[in-house]
Amino acid sequence: MLKTLKRALLLPLRLLLALLILFEEWGYQPLARLMARLGRLPVLRQLEHLITRLPPAAALAVLLLPALLLLPVKLLALLLIGSGRFGLGLSLVILAKLAGTAIVARLFQLTRPALLRMAWFARCYASWTIWKSGLLDWLRASEIWRRARLFKRRLRRFMRA
Repeated sequence: MLKTLKRALLLPLRLLLALLILFEEWGYQPLARLMARLGRLPVLRQLEHLITRLPPAAALAVLLLPALLLLPVKLLALLLIGSGRFGLGLSLVILAKLAGTAIVARLFQLTRPALLRMAWFARCYASWTIWKSGLLDWLRASEIWRRARLFKRRLRRFMRA
């Protein structure tokens, strides 16, 4: 009975995590492609070339830099929301999230080979990938997912008609 209760309590958390990861991946690929197109510009192409040649520790620092640089922007957004400018604050959070995801997606593509040379990072990345894959497999096999896909197909048919 305790196991059933634990599973029932963890179900909403697991579902929320799976949906957050899915949403993150949904934006990750298109934003990474957009940044790769921007990376064709001469100045950015040179910068990307330098990033791909970084040693592992420097690659990790470069990957973490956007998160640190966006922190003050996110704090400003919270300040705006707290001072009654909800729309402006929310817009700033969304823009920061999109920009941060786009930049980190591209930087990860560029730095992944160097990062994977660090044993601890390679282990964490492998564990994360396995865990994430299992969670997304669970979500895609769930009744909620099947019903959402059915609803999406019906909605598309309705919109075409």
